Amino acid sequence: MRISVSGTYSAGKTFTSTALSYYTGIPRSPARTIREIMPEALPGKSLADVTPPEYVQLAVRRHVGRAVNEALLGDNFISDGSSLQEWTYAALRAKYGMNPSATVDVDQVTTSPEMLFFAEVTAQLGQAFKQHVKETFDVYVHLQNEFPLSADGHRPMNERFRSSCDELLLATLDDLSIPYHVIGGSVPERLEKIVAALDLPVVRSIDESIELSRADYAKVDWRLEEERTAS
Repeated sequence: MRISVSGTYSAGKTFTSTALSYYTGIPRSPARTIREIMPEALPGKSLADVTPPEYVQLAVRRHVGRAVNEALLGDNFISDGSSLQEWTYAALRAKYGMNPSATVDVDQVTTSPEMLFFAEVTAQLGQAFKQHVKETFDVYVHLQNEFPLSADGHRPMNERFRSSCDELLLATLDDLSIPYHVIGGSVPERLEKIVAALDLPVVRSIDESIELSRADYAKVDWRLEEERTAS
């Protein structure tokens, strides 16, 4: 079964998908984060300062990385999100502005030629990304938007933007007729609900799965993108 653990910013996709992989024994398809990609794509820049053309580059890089990992794993994997994340975040930046934390509460962002063209490009990327996820995934597990937004300085947005992303993700799954389950609760509750909803195998305890996920999470380099250097 090809499963996407979906959700918006700070929904807990990475930790939940990692713990679920340990819990079920199903391999996980990781996704390089934007903060990992940016040092090689846009050295020294922060996400808040990215231009529309630069954002297209980031979205395509992340989509390609996802697609390669998904293809390598075949017909049985758990994905940390999907390419719908990249399209959703781009589409709503085309609506609210490139730095949503500064413009999301404005009734209408600047309709400059650059932003109008960015919206058109994003719509075309959406066609390709939606087709890809429709053909790739059997089911989505959508995590409820219930955890506080991480105040790490990386995500230029506020709760209105995050809620808009969440709503667009769910509406798109409906439009694509991809089956999904909306899951909430603590991590142990999420794991139990996902396994029950999808009738997945269990290979170890929830507690052990969470501890293994915590150990993996502790190894992640969470420095801001402009603090990194390309290797």
